[in-house]
Amino acid sequence: MHNHLRHIIDSVIAGKEDLSKFIKIMDECNVKAVVDLDGYIGETLDNHLKVLKGEYADRFLVYAKIDWSRIDKPDFTEIAVKQLEEAVKKGVQGLKISKSLGLKVKEAHGNYLRVDSPKLDPIWEKCGELDIPVKIHTSDPAAFFTSFDKHNEWYTILLDHQDWMFNKPEYYSRDELLEQRDNVISRHPDTIFIGAHMENCPEDLARAGEWLDKYPNFYVDIDARLAELGRQPYSARRFLIKYADRVMFDTDGYKSTPINREMYREHFRFLETDDEYMDIKKIHTVVPDWRVYGLYLPDDVLEKIYHLNAERLLHWN
Repeated sequence: MHNHLRHIIDSVIAGKEDLSKFIKIMDECNVKAVVDLDGYIGETLDNHLKVLKGEYADRFLVYAKIDWSRIDKPDFTEIAVKQLEEAVKKGVQGLKISKSLGLKVKEAHGNYLRVDSPKLDPIWEKCGELDIPVKIHTSDPAAFFTSFDKHNEWYTILLDHQDWMFNKPEYYSRDELLEQRDNVISRHPDTIFIGAHMENCPEDLARAGEWLDKYPNFYVDIDARLAELGRQPYSARRFLIKYADRVMFDTDGYKSTPINREMYREHFRFLETDDEYMDIKKIHTVVPDWRVYGLYLPDDVLEKIYHLNAERLLHWN
């Protein structure tokens, strides 16, 4: 439910790759379908649909994105809603909202566009009308909003990605961003929202559970947060069992290798076994240095997380 296929699409269009290569990997790993979050809008979306909705249309789902470059135009909302409607007619099955909303997109007066800006309400409402989910990435790991020093548990990663630090006064705080997101979910109960990266609160599963309890239209995915889940295996196991009907299986496939055997198999190992002190660097290019512990989830819970929940939300079979 969370993959970035833009590099695959570019390679296929350039004649450097054949999509059948990735289908073979999916078959070997028992992966029925993959969601591509990189559809965007316009020509890029058309290219993704052309490649993924051809011979293997039953193996891929494509999400669109919003064109933030027009945010200060008087007709921004009207055009965004129209583009979304047209995208769904073309075959799009969801909307992806990246962390740019709240952390990068600025309005003309210089402030970062709030996640709960009223000008976005018609977009969320339209997603509900079209019956498509919104995959929303709001905020980031707690470490990205704290001091950048040797005490930061992501320090070794952030040395190479200092643009991921949002601890400056110009940014909304992490709590402010998450509150803005909650305002949106609350105002649009008929729209399904999926909180990317364990709602970006894997460090505090009690709080993450409170959001799921409060908002029945809110779901969660596990992508790129196995490091945080795997160092609290008892709490993570209890959480995933309790909210088994609300959790999605996601890998957040990274850059040029979003579909690969080792990545899938390490995810399966993490979720299905009680293996201890696992090194999960094979699942993603950028993960913290600590080791994790398998969650050994029951089969009925695995079935829901792996596919039943996604099939229900996406009307996919």
